[in-house]
Amino acid sequence: MSLTRREFMQMLAAASVAGFSLNNAFADDAAKEGDKTSVKAPNNPYELPAFGNVSLMHYTDCHAQLLPIYFREPNVNLGIGSMKGAVPHLVGEHFLKKYGIEAGTMDAHAFTYLDYVEAAKKYGKVGGFAHLKTLVDQVRAQRPGSLLLDGGDTWQGSWTSLKTNAQDMVDAQLALGVDVMTPHWEMTFGADRVKEIVEKDFAGKIDFVAQNIFSNDFDERVFEPFVIKEINGVPVAIIGQAFPYVPVANPKHMVADWSFGIRDDDMQQAVDDARSKGAKVVIMLSHNGMDVDLKMASKVTGIDAIMGGHTHDGVFQPVVVENAGGKTLVTNAGSNGKFLGVLDLDVKDGKVADFRYKLLPVFSNLLEANKDMQALIDKIREPYKKELAEELAVCDDVLYRRGNFNGTFDQLICDALMQGLDAPMAFSPGFRWGTSVLPGQPITFEHVADQTAITYGTVTRNEMTGETIKTILEDVADNLFNEDPYYQQGGDMVRVGGLKFTFDPTAKMGNRVSDMELDGKPLDAAKTYPVAGWASVQEEVPKNKQIWEVVADYLRDKKTIGKIELNTPKLKNVDGNEGLA
Repeated sequence: MSLTRREFMQMLAAASVAGFSLNNAFADDAAKEGDKTSVKAPNNPYELPAFGNVSLMHYTDCHAQLLPIYFREPNVNLGIGSMKGAVPHLVGEHFLKKYGIEAGTMDAHAFTYLDYVEAAKKYGKVGGFAHLKTLVDQVRAQRPGSLLLDGGDTWQGSWTSLKTNAQDMVDAQLALGVDVMTPHWEMTFGADRVKEIVEKDFAGKIDFVAQNIFSNDFDERVFEPFVIKEINGVPVAIIGQAFPYVPVANPKHMVADWSFGIRDDDMQQAVDDARSKGAKVVIMLSHNGMDVDLKMASKVTGIDAIMGGHTHDGVFQPVVVENAGGKTLVTNAGSNGKFLGVLDLDVKDGKVADFRYKLLPVFSNLLEANKDMQALIDKIREPYKKELAEELAVCDDVLYRRGNFNGTFDQLICDALMQGLDAPMAFSPGFRWGTSVLPGQPITFEHVADQTAITYGTVTRNEMTGETIKTILEDVADNLFNEDPYYQQGGDMVRVGGLKFTFDPTAKMGNRVSDMELDGKPLDAAKTYPVAGWASVQEEVPKNKQIWEVVADYLRDKKTIGKIELNTPKLKNVDGNEGLA
């Protein structure tokens, strides 16, 4: 690819901040066409100096995104209690200050929401399995024997994944060269489908590990808790930690015979077992969420590093957590195929002596697409290309999902629910997955599917009392803002259409939500109100349209959408919080 001098200098600045090793031989290249400061672009801006003797690559929460996408990072990611002002609860300028990242660089764009639209147009899309494959192969060539770890939430999040019963992503994982995986949203395809993939497609190719999934009848582990692989003569254990709250956050009936949970005592036993079997390095491949991982790292000893996911936090450098047995590195590698984490360990005398870590943004404009992977993706998408490409509407605003309380695409979903189901109020789950759409970019059916494609997407219209509505909001709020991370379930606050309210994240359970109003009138605790919603976790849901049908119809009807007015609560006691822009 050809870069202008300005583009190269911007890339050079970003690469310097990120620690990329650029070929300095180009710096003294002869001036060209009268520009005496011209330099030649490096062959490979993703070149990383080799370090140590054990290397692991990690991606997580790709949510079935096979193509490059836009993805806006949040401007609201509040930390409360001991988590206030701590990683990962830093956004925007606070994030840049923490890591010394220069504003306007590629890293500033990759890791924050700042100047998002302008920067997205400048730097282009991120992710894409064909581009990720190129980067994985390059890192592997630099680091023979390295492993590729998949942190889960891989099989769900796209139309092709839903329609192929996750087979598209299974085939893509195999082509990418994944070595080890742990799950979460995978479970929403049902226990039988998960077992089928693990026992057939993955057999002898990908190790599916989860120390915290047990059978309800005999209380025995359903999957292997860990696998030990040798990297350059060093035995390395990878222990899986599946999302602990699957039967609560997702439909329990889909995995009715399995129990989950954090199970840190069982994790400690798994670590000890791995060590007793000769492991010199122990890695926890986690889908707990960052805050839960940080607490677990302080309690469980013998883990060298936690490579985590679930909360979609792009953590620039590992957090070092001290515990009774030493220190544990805790990382989180973002989402949507946007990042690839590379952890290099120097193992001497049977223990980790030093490390290096880089979370590499996957800019598709800077990485050639792997031809074989691209051919596979094209084959997967071919039967669905026409319906995915349908242009439904255009919006003057950037559409995004991430943020503790609402996102513009979430607001659009709430608006569609209220209109489509003739309800004055709507609830939409605080899902963190979903791609972004730039202003003026056609909103396609694929964009809608990226926000809604799940195996339980039926819309609902329920009659709820004001008291029930408050109880629901308080319950979800506690899942997000409980001061004990072990009682958090990840995700963001339920998105609310129509209803206005005040919210205090620092308050105790039952006291966070107040001043609820609908159409300018206080919500009556005893009165019943129609509430539209979707993604019910109940086993029996009345037959109705699917959410993507409702949203697509709404967009077809509107055709053009102006500036979106977010319905967000009035926040209390958040002044000075570094998780709020």
